[in-house]
Amino acid sequence: MYEEPYRWVEAVGNRRQYLDEQFKQGSPVAAVAYEHGILLLSVSRGTPKLYEIYDRLALGGMGHPADLEKLRFNLLEMAHVEGFNRSPSDVTGSRMIKYGIAPVIKQAFEEVFKAPFIVKIVLAELGQKAGKDSFLTINYDGTFEEGTRCAVLAASKSVEQEMMTYLRQQSTDGLSLEQAVGVALRTWALGDRSQCRAGEETAAGSQEAAGKPAATDPASLYAHLRVTVAEKTIECAVLDRNQPGSSKYRAFTPAELGRLLPKDINALI
Repeated sequence: MYEEPYRWVEAVGNRRQYLDEQFKQGSPVAAVAYEHGILLLSVSRGTPKLYEIYDRLALGGMGHPADLEKLRFNLLEMAHVEGFNRSPSDVTGSRMIKYGIAPVIKQAFEEVFKAPFIVKIVLAELGQKAGKDSFLTINYDGTFEEGTRCAVLAASKSVEQEMMTYLRQQSTDGLSLEQAVGVALRTWALGDRSQCRAGEETAAGSQEAAGKPAATDPASLYAHLRVTVAEKTIECAVLDRNQPGSSKYRAFTPAELGRLLPKDINALI
């Protein structure tokens, strides 16, 4: 009888190890505010990572495609029911996460006899004015964080912290769309490179590179991108405050994205 709480804690700990392992091959996501809205960017092998949820809400995710789709449809349904029964202004990212998806993910994670969601999510909400945008990230255990200028998803907390540190070092106030694409690309490259190195060190059982800061200059980050993008697809979308109509979401076509990418990366899409 007295062993039951310990067994539960041990089972939850095992779940964390299992889920952390599942995300090692995932593609990071970067979301950053720019002068006219919010830009989201990821790189994938064909399965979409970025979606529209409602007029001013967009989702970025990493993890198992089936789990991501299930939660995306839950968010879509909740958003449209709220918008219909109440009003579009009641459909907020905070409400979608705190009262919608977070409890579902938390319950699935803690019920150790059921499968957890292998998913991490960032929900970006476009504010009515510049500087009023919000970003909410939710982890596979249902915990969530809120931010105002940017957000990232990555395989581990340490990689996410590295990406956020890099983003905060950049001058992200009043970025043009082209500048935001460049910042998001470099942030993604930093996260992906760190994940790859962590995987290589684990496989080799070596800690030689531990504590050594990785180069964050644009040349080294774009060099990693040139190798990576050749096998994958850059996915980019915006919530554009100046876009006419109620829906502010727009996914870039390859031609549109090509005009915004650095020249040495552009040739690879």
